[in-house]
Amino acid sequence: MTIQTMKKSKIFWTAIPFVSVLVFPTVGLAQLDLFSTEQRVEFTPEWHGQRFSDGRPNVPDSVLTRLKNVTAEQAWDVLQDAHYRNQFEGGWKVINPGERLVGRVVTAQFMPARADVDSVIQANGKKEHRIGDENSWIIDILQPGDVLVVDLFGKIRYGTIIGDNLATAIYSKSHNGLIVNGAVRDTTGIQEIPGFQVYARAADPSALENVMLTGINVPIRIGDATVMPGDIAIGDAEGVTFVPPQFAEKIADDAEMDHMIDEWGHRMLREGKYTPGEIDAKWSPKMIQEFNNWLKDKGSKLRMSQP
Repeated sequence: MTIQTMKKSKIFWTAIPFVSVLVFPTVGLAQLDLFSTEQRVEFTPEWHGQRFSDGRPNVPDSVLTRLKNVTAEQAWDVLQDAHYRNQFEGGWKVINPGERLVGRVVTAQFMPARADVDSVIQANGKKEHRIGDENSWIIDILQPGDVLVVDLFGKIRYGTIIGDNLATAIYSKSHNGLIVNGAVRDTTGIQEIPGFQVYARAADPSALENVMLTGINVPIRIGDATVMPGDIAIGDAEGVTFVPPQFAEKIADDAEMDHMIDEWGHRMLREGKYTPGEIDAKWSPKMIQEFNNWLKDKGSKLRMSQP
């Protein structure tokens, strides 16, 4: 049995389909949302924590901090076990790579432009006092810790969602990054914004044209992944995992437990208390008890279950 299999078997925690139609909001709600506050709650039924005023799940900052140490494989294991098999997307160009990208998702959906539909979108934008082009409207609602995730249906030429000016605006509002199934422009300027990490399909010098904004904080598709507003985006060298909010803390716990198992196991090997065969196999009840006592002494609330 490998270390990874052993870790997975030892850990025990006590701790929707989307119908593809446009649902028009009730009177008084933003006309571009196309998804009401009640629907954002309805379509995230397994989240029982705090929410933003628009219904978007609000995973605590403390959990986001802990997710900074999570790998794609650790998140993958939890989601696969829960039968969430469409939450990872790879194949990105990453601008300003560095510390792992983690944040609460704000979604935006664009479609190829159609004059009659876009005329309604523009008229509603004026009623709602939205300023500038449609790609700037989505920036106004960002809050600290948000990651803007944009479905631009893979468009590259004339599919550049931002340049360095809007990049500066995004980072100033969210202090976080951008994920776009499309392109960006002004890469040199974006690289001059420390901490602003971008996952895009490509870079292109063209400006954004011939598209229309059809949804803000609605369910979107990013490649093979289904993404909901309030998901947690975790970006690393392999790609981006979109974690449903109800799994965020468990993934953080599992990752922390993996690190603790490695730390204790390495310590036992250095001290010569247990052999490699014992550490790399199923642990005995005595070893598990010693490990749990060590966790307690370190102030961790995690515990490994006895068989």
